[in-house]
Amino acid sequence: MPDQDLRLQQLSDWLDRQLPVLFAERDWGAVPAATLTPASSDASFRRYFRWQGGERSLILMDAPPPQEDCGPFVKVAGLLARAGVNVPQILAADLERGFLLLSDLGRQTFLDVIDAGNADRLFADALQALLAFQRLPMDAPLPSYDQALLRRELQLFPEWYLQRHLGMELSAAQLAAWERVCGLLIDSALAQPRVLVHRDYMPRNLMLSEPNPGVLDFQDAVYGPVTYDVTCLFKDAFLSWPESRVRAWLEDYWHQARAAGIPVQSELEAFLRASDLMGVQRHLKVVGIFARICHRDGKPRYLADVPRFFAYIDAVLGRRPELAELGELLASLPQVAAVPA
Repeated sequence: MPDQDLRLQQLSDWLDRQLPVLFAERDWGAVPAATLTPASSDASFRRYFRWQGGERSLILMDAPPPQEDCGPFVKVAGLLARAGVNVPQILAADLERGFLLLSDLGRQTFLDVIDAGNADRLFADALQALLAFQRLPMDAPLPSYDQALLRRELQLFPEWYLQRHLGMELSAAQLAAWERVCGLLIDSALAQPRVLVHRDYMPRNLMLSEPNPGVLDFQDAVYGPVTYDVTCLFKDAFLSWPESRVRAWLEDYWHQARAAGIPVQSELEAFLRASDLMGVQRHLKVVGIFARICHRDGKPRYLADVPRFFAYIDAVLGRRPELAELGELLASLPQVAAVPA
């Protein structure tokens, strides 16, 4: 039996033992006949299934060790819930085997429904949730977005995109320029005020829910730069917005954050510059990750969105002359296709 099929059988057996206990504890009556169907998958090794019995639905997470660890998900879920953020409730857990039974936050992500007409309303809700968890005291034992982590992320770009995907080795001069660019991006990130950072706060991980949004995929949270999540929200991996709209949303966040006591930069222009440089760090990292997912994990579809990230970076290069060396390096790469519609 294939490993995934074996794990699904083990997951189903585990669920069958949990449901009677859960239904009894919550006075939900008898466990009804139900179906178990795939709910979603992501770029990691995790899988999700939806248990549907009558009007009630639950979500099962399969996070196979040693590739995945459910512990951080459970810990961060508790932190975000403390801030009033709508996250899945953990109904049962087997951390050793990587099984979680969760409440169901809905079937539609923001990415499924967002458009030019409803974006202001949906992003307003997303900002309220963001501000809520950014106000949390930094007293939980979470990792720090430190120099070592920032550098490891940046190195994904030359290792996986340039070398593995393009078959390109940097010259000594290019390598020196790359190191200077990395230093600039890392120094900017480390100089920022610190808050709890989700690290993937984007429409694909926000559910249309009540209260709105439901927040998912937060297990990699760290304490780090205040601009990270808001930049991720508006410069998404899977859809793009006009620059003028993104700037207006960023300004709105900055004003709200200052009013809420979030430690953002005191000057708007300093905040916008930090957001630009933080975005470039993330975009380079994600290009490397998408190349790694293709070549290591056999999931090539993510590469279709790589041109979107180069478009984000190109927009920043036009207004940040301090990144001229990065512009020269990217100009030397083979041409990539146009941004997908």
